[in-house]
Amino acid sequence: MRRLLVSVAGPALVAGVLLSGCATVPAAAPIADTPKTEAPKAPALTETPAPTPPAGPTAAEAKAYVEAAEQKLGDLGEYAARVQWVRATYITHDTMWLESKANAQLTEESVKYAMGAARFNDVAVDEVTRRKLNLLRLSLVLPAADRPGAADEMAKLSTSLDSTYATGKFSYKGKVYTLDDASNVMATSRDPATLRAMFDGWRTVSVPMKGDYTRLAELANEGAKGLGFADTGALWRSGYDMPADAFAADTDRLWGQVEPFYKNLHCYVRSRLNEKYGDAVQPKSGPIRADLLGNMWAQDWANIYDIVAPKGMKGSSYSLDKLLLQKKYTPEKMVKTGEGFYTSLGLAPLPQTFWERSMITRPRDREVLCHASAWDLDNRDDIRIKMCTQVNGEDFYTVHHELGHNFYQRAYKDQPFLFKNGANDGFHEAIGDFIGLSSVTPVYLNQIGLLDKVPGEEEDIPYLLKMALQKVAFLPFGLMVDRWRWEVYSGKITPAQYNSRWWELVQQYQGLVPPGVRPNDAFDAGAKYHVAGNVPYTRYFLAHIYQFQFQQAACDQIGWKGPLHRCSIYGHKEVGQKLNAMLEMGQSKPWPEAMATFTGQREGDASAVAAYFKPLNEWLIKQNAGQNCGW
Repeated sequence: MRRLLVSVAGPALVAGVLLSGCATVPAAAPIADTPKTEAPKAPALTETPAPTPPAGPTAAEAKAYVEAAEQKLGDLGEYAARVQWVRATYITHDTMWLESKANAQLTEESVKYAMGAARFNDVAVDEVTRRKLNLLRLSLVLPAADRPGAADEMAKLSTSLDSTYATGKFSYKGKVYTLDDASNVMATSRDPATLRAMFDGWRTVSVPMKGDYTRLAELANEGAKGLGFADTGALWRSGYDMPADAFAADTDRLWGQVEPFYKNLHCYVRSRLNEKYGDAVQPKSGPIRADLLGNMWAQDWANIYDIVAPKGMKGSSYSLDKLLLQKKYTPEKMVKTGEGFYTSLGLAPLPQTFWERSMITRPRDREVLCHASAWDLDNRDDIRIKMCTQVNGEDFYTVHHELGHNFYQRAYKDQPFLFKNGANDGFHEAIGDFIGLSSVTPVYLNQIGLLDKVPGEEEDIPYLLKMALQKVAFLPFGLMVDRWRWEVYSGKITPAQYNSRWWELVQQYQGLVPPGVRPNDAFDAGAKYHVAGNVPYTRYFLAHIYQFQFQQAACDQIGWKGPLHRCSIYGHKEVGQKLNAMLEMGQSKPWPEAMATFTGQREGDASAVAAYFKPLNEWLIKQNAGQNCGW
């Protein structure tokens, strides 16, 4: 079930399910006529029934409530999905209007059921019904308070924040920059002044958001408390089949497993930036200046590979972009190749409707939304992808990733509606990325005939460094975004401390600092879409851990003895069998059970990240000799 970004409070009487019932107190019996000569006797105390207290909700009502919710939300969800597909692949005023109406209807009903589910918090029900009730309550990212006006105010604030972000622009030297424009400059420019201008410029867009964000947090907390949670952050952390505080501690544990490797990568990159820019721009010790890392939020450092590439080592002996063109790949052939990876594991081919209804390339006759995405329109078999696929290495990886969503969606199609989802919100992203890890290995490219010969280990360090600049550099950012929001929601920090605390956490986790003193009115957290758009972010941290855990488990299953980063599971049906057993579970069981089905482990384990990057980490330690690592 989708977690809603905007919510509207509503009544809790849905589809004929009685949510509030009370027993009728019998009327007093009439007094019978008696002879006048005989005084009436006082009735015995036992003759007058005691008033029956109002009955609370029952287990039967709870089960009926869940069944009604699944039927209603399933029907509305399919309708909304089909309207959303039409809007995304045929953008007009009318399709946008239709989507708005369909989304509003789905949101309204979802909120009603989520708010109503709290009524059964203390009712003894069977395990399946309890899980479904909890998932209904947890489906709201920003729950509105159950009072007049709260939902409308929340909706307006959410729309305002989203629109401010989406339409954000700033000017520099007479030119107007969008986020895409500024991001392209940050990826390619090597001029510190220009990089700082892009970094600072984009963060002027978020300044007006602060008041709306503060009020929205207040409203969300009011709604979360109405659902039985301490605050909105506690609600978010409760979606992981463990107490909220235990989940926070568990993510700290995972971070502790990868932090030493991140610090080695940080140390190496800092030294190379110092060589490039000098002490005045990037000192040899301490934090890294955030705008020098090639990404607006310094969450992905791959764009500065040219600066940090290993000295004295030749780069990759092949270009995946060129290989695809040389072998005359088309967008359709790339998708067929991606499907072939999954079918090589023994999974059933995609349905014919996938090929008839997907949008694989950009149409020339209309406006479309090109952002790559995977769709499940009917919660059964109507699965599709939407991409403006280009024949290049990036989209080759993306195809394998997006199809991971589709195969997951189809695997759990026989689950009840409320269980048609990933085991937790980190699983869906992790499945596609897990397959993606194999999809770009030279071994796999050789297996499918794209690469004639697998390069030797002399190319391992450049390969792993490029991968680490994306995967490992992201980890602390993936953790700290919600760390900041949890403190906002708990009241640990006040609006006056929003920006200073944001940068304290950036420095604590990422080891980064802004290029200069931030203005007093800055609201830099809002310069990240997932904050402005109120999208929980810890899921991405988890996905970056789980994908390597899945990779190690799969490679162990096939008896792989070589370096983990060279392992391709292509063609191994024994892996596919265990993988599908996990995927079929959907969200029907606590995620540790799903994890154990495939990996044999009942908790997240980041040791696989260290195993995957072991050769690189050993190399980094040598490169960092004599450096004052850390910050």
